[in-house]
Amino acid sequence: MFKKISLALLFSAAVISINAQQSIPFRITKHNNIIVKTLVNKKDSLHLMFQIAMEDASISPDRQRKADHIVFNKDEISEKNTVQIGKFTLNNVRFFDHELTGHEADGKIGTGMFAGKTFKIDYDNNRFEIYEKEPDLKGYQKMMLLYEKGQFFINADNIIDGDKQQEAYFLLQSGYSGALLYSNDFAEEKNLDKMLKVTSEKTFKNSSGESIITKQGILPFFKLNNFVLKDVPAGFFVGRRKTQTVNYFGADMIKRFNWIFDADRQTVYIKPSKHFSEGFYKVN
Repeated sequence: MFKKISLALLFSAAVISINAQQSIPFRITKHNNIIVKTLVNKKDSLHLMFQIAMEDASISPDRQRKADHIVFNKDEISEKNTVQIGKFTLNNVRFFDHELTGHEADGKIGTGMFAGKTFKIDYDNNRFEIYEKEPDLKGYQKMMLLYEKGQFFINADNIIDGDKQQEAYFLLQSGYSGALLYSNDFAEEKNLDKMLKVTSEKTFKNSSGESIITKQGILPFFKLNNFVLKDVPAGFFVGRRKTQTVNYFGADMIKRFNWIFDADRQTVYIKPSKHFSEGFYKVN
């Protein structure tokens, strides 16, 4: 489930001003993915998707731009690269090869660029902010954060039937464009196929010819801290062959909040962003 990678070996940030806040601009695609423009090894101009569920970086086989100056070894790993994002420079960046990414991106870059720092995902102004000291937390609500092997998990309540709240942990997954995607265990335990209003169903075949059935349903209410979202699209798998091991809190949900992650990765602060009440993304 998880890949063990040392933060210290992956990234080291070149901090230009000791006490000054760093700012990194980004854009959001129509698929809810965050894209940052980068210059890798001072040669390759690449658009990388921010993937909050990983620490390192990677290059996609379907990239639109050349990455000729990232040299991979026989294990498809490239060490000690530099990545420039505007005035912000990262050193000792590790890239993996042949990893699929989101729309409009040549690859991915993870949270290693914020190693040891408090950072903010500011959806109101389309930028990351990096802090040496605690930022202004006015209007934010505090949440406990589970940080496990480079990935962030949050706890939330799912109101499936009446006013009964079903607690569950969700992986923050900015690579999934939709709202929620439930694990096999949660979907079966809560009988989501019967309890949720199903809006669509698709059947896929894997390489062994086995059928994988995915459904989209509507969750009546979703509660994160004191914030409540209504009629949230929620995906899940049914049938004999199911592959989802964790619950996803996808990009369509992440963008509805501004996030401040403490340097210790044990606490996160949230408040609604300008996207909070927007219509939900339709998963095809």
